[in-house]
Amino acid sequence: MSDKFLYSLARPVLFSMDPESAHHFTLPALKRLSALGLTRAMVRRPKDDPRTVMGLTFRNPVGLAAGLDKDGAFIDALADLGFGSIEVGTVTPRAQPGNPKPRMFRIPAAHAIINRMGFNNGGVDAFVANVQSSRFYQNREGVLGLNIGKNADTPIERAVDDYLHCLDKVYPYASYVTVNISSPNTKNLRQLQGASEVDGLLSQLKEAQLRLADQHKRYVPMTLKIAPDMDGDQVKNIADALLRHKIDGVIATNTTLSRTAVEGMQHGAEAGGLSGAPVFELSNNVIRLLKAELGNELPIIGVGGIMQGKDAKAKIDAGAQLVQLYSGLIYAGPALVRDCAEALRGQ
Repeated sequence: MSDKFLYSLARPVLFSMDPESAHHFTLPALKRLSALGLTRAMVRRPKDDPRTVMGLTFRNPVGLAAGLDKDGAFIDALADLGFGSIEVGTVTPRAQPGNPKPRMFRIPAAHAIINRMGFNNGGVDAFVANVQSSRFYQNREGVLGLNIGKNADTPIERAVDDYLHCLDKVYPYASYVTVNISSPNTKNLRQLQGASEVDGLLSQLKEAQLRLADQHKRYVPMTLKIAPDMDGDQVKNIADALLRHKIDGVIATNTTLSRTAVEGMQHGAEAGGLSGAPVFELSNNVIRLLKAELGNELPIIGVGGIMQGKDAKAKIDAGAQLVQLYSGLIYAGPALVRDCAEALRGQ
C-alpha cells in the first residue's frame, strides 16, 4: 500500500479530532512506528539530490519547518519521512505553556490552519537534552536546524537576552540556528523586525555567533525567520541588515495576519497566524523582494503554502534555494515530501 493511500485512510480520523489533539496523537504514533522500523517501510523516501547551502550539504532541498516539533522530541521519526533537513523549535529559555486552548484551527475549504500556540515548549535545557538523545544528532544523519525565540513574559526591550541565552545553549548541537522574530503569537515580537530593532538584535547575535565559533572551533550558520506581512521598504531594511551583519540565510516566511483568503469561513476570524495555501503568494512575494535585494549574496529558504510539488518549484523560481513544509503535511500527508523533492530534482 502506498503512503498516499494510507494517509487517505488516516486523514478523516485525524480531522475528526481537535487539531491540537490530532497533533499530540500523530507524533507519538509516528515515533512508535519509527522505533519499530516501520516508518521507512511505509514511506517511500525521495532519492538523494544534494544541495550545498550555507556551507552545509542538504540531502535534498525539502526541509521540515519549525513548529511541528517544538521540543525536539520527535526528530528521528520525522527524519524517517525523507526530509533533506529537520528544523525543530521554537524554543525559549524557560518552559512556558503558551496561549490558552483552543489555539489551533483547521480551515479545510482553504487548505489552511490558524494557530495561536504562543511558543509552548519545555524550555531550552529539555530541548537540548532531546536533541542530544536523538539518533539523527548522534550519528550526524543530516542537517538539523534549531529555532530560538523569547519567553512571553520577557519585556521586548530585553528580548535579545533570551535569544543570546538560547544561542549559547543550542549552538554546539545545531547544523544551523534560526532566530524567530516573526511569530504573531508572542506579544510585540514582530516589533523586532523594525529597522533599528533588527539592526541591534543582529549585531549582538553576530558577535555571539563569532565568539561561539571560536569557543567550539566550529562555525554554525545563523538564519533569520521573517513574516510575510511586510511591504517593499520593510523587506529592503531587513535585507540591508542581513547583509551588513553577515547573517548566513533568511527563512521567508512565517504565518500571516491577513484574513482575506478565509473571510466568512468557519474559524476564519480566529486570532493567530494563518498558514497553508493562503500564505503561498504572500510568501512568494517576500521571496521575490528579498532576491531583488540580496542577489546571490545570501540564500533564501522558502516556506509558506506548499501543498504540492509545483508549489515548491514556484518558491525556487521566486528565488529560494531550499524549501520547508508544515501545513501542507497536514493536508497532503508525508508523500508531499517526495512530491516536492521530485518536482525540484535538477532545479
